[in-house]
Amino acid sequence: MASYEALGLVETFGLVFALEAADAMCKASNVELEGYANVASGYITVLVRGDVGACKAAVDAGVAAVEAMEGANVYSSMVIPRPHQDIEKIIKRYELSSLVAE
Repeated sequence: MASYEALGLVETFGLVFALEAADAMCKASNVELEGYANVASGYITVLVRGDVGACKAAVDAGVAAVEAMEGANVYSSMVIPRPHQDIEKIIKRYELSSLVAE
């Protein structure tokens, strides 16, 4: 992970809301969809990566998109600027390439 990159996360309940968040996040700024995590019982966290400003804009857009949908809740959102290199071990488990069946 490059030192200038940040990690943006939005957690919601349900695949439809997570997809809406991911779509809004990717369209809002220059971020890369890193993956998602089905945390527990339908809670899904969407992860994006980019520079700090782009991640902040993406997270804000994702939160706004989910909150605009009826019945949706954002349970958590955050941006981690320059995450520690050991965080990469957790991210690898949930990145899109590791979730695709070979």
